[in-house]
Amino acid sequence: MYALADCNNFFASCERVFRPDLNGKPVIVLSNNDGCAVARSNEAKALGIKMGDPYFKIRDIVEKNKVAVFSSNFALYGDMSRRVHEVLKTFAPSVEQYSIDEAFLDLCGMDDVDFKAYAERISRQCWISTSIPVSVGIAPTKTLAKIASKLCKKYPRLNGGCYMHRPADIEKVLRTFPAPDVWGIGRRSAKKLGQMGIRTAWEYVCLPETTVRKLFALPGYRTWLELRGVPSIEFEDMVEPRQSICVSRSFAHEITSLPQLAEQVANFAEGAVVKLRAQSSLAQELVVFAMTNRFKQGVPQASGGICVPLPDASAEHRTVIAAAVDATRRLFRPGLGYKKAGVVITKLVQADGHTRSIFEDTASAEREARLSGAIDTINRSYGQGTILLGLQGDGHIRMAREHQSPHYTTLWDDIPCAKVS
Repeated sequence: MYALADCNNFFASCERVFRPDLNGKPVIVLSNNDGCAVARSNEAKALGIKMGDPYFKIRDIVEKNKVAVFSSNFALYGDMSRRVHEVLKTFAPSVEQYSIDEAFLDLCGMDDVDFKAYAERISRQCWISTSIPVSVGIAPTKTLAKIASKLCKKYPRLNGGCYMHRPADIEKVLRTFPAPDVWGIGRRSAKKLGQMGIRTAWEYVCLPETTVRKLFALPGYRTWLELRGVPSIEFEDMVEPRQSICVSRSFAHEITSLPQLAEQVANFAEGAVVKLRAQSSLAQELVVFAMTNRFKQGVPQASGGICVPLPDASAEHRTVIAAAVDATRRLFRPGLGYKKAGVVITKLVQADGHTRSIFEDTASAEREARLSGAIDTINRSYGQGTILLGLQGDGHIRMAREHQSPHYTTLWDDIPCAKVS
């Protein structure tokens, strides 16, 4: 058996953890630069607010219904995700973190377990430990477990846990479950199914095996098998290192000066280095890009990037940030207003076992490694951005965040205080 634990309306739920007064009230979370809605509580969904709705278009609904609005606070969401996953690890020997708000649990080999009660227990413990509502679906395959978790959200009487295993029950659910909503069926496959008149997951299951193999290739065939109760998607409790890392943002206002653009790129590079070091990788190359506002008519436009090979594979703060800033100086064109920029680190190799060049200055490399290690230690202890390089300015990425909540769990100054008189 497999379980899928899915945090309900995760970003909005994270905001409610420290604002219990918002329970039962509409809440939305906005994307970078407060552009559009990327998370909605059930109450906000009931008002007709859709995923991706631009904020300026729904402002009247927000004001009329007193919707609580938050700018994205990814430091908070990442830490709350970590706490939920720590709870999940106590319920299964292997846990695969699928996304920031979802994880698969491998329950194979767990005999004589009341899986319905077990699903409810997992959900209840997540709530007790983190105050995040979690829907837990358990089924013979990962795909069916994902569908079972969706049923928890639809039917509150399931108490956060659904065990779907009897063939008759699976058939009943699949007969009404939309095929495009099945995990593993992408947009192209959904379009193809629509053209064939296939609307439900059950109709997909009833297709001949030869037809599925011919039209939907191996991924579609695996999904078809999974819906039939045959485990066909591997369980991966080890996260594969990313092959490239990108950090980019759109700016709240256009940047017209080189020092300001270089400062922002330096902060993007710092963010990329943190991710690079977290997976114990080294970068051999980076790309810096910047672009003007293509939606602004009647002004000069520019969009491009510069590729910078690093002399030696590195994950050191000063090396990568200095290379990114140097590329920005070469890329910048006076008189233009830049609306977006970013850093992409590519050609990654694992630090363990990597053979360094015989021409590398070993003493200097060791010194940079000790410095980067010290920066990591201090920033982990006192919050990211406690130690900055001069190139980063104040360390703030210029985005509109008018509604951002405090960093309750990652900054000392933002820890809630309770006074008892």
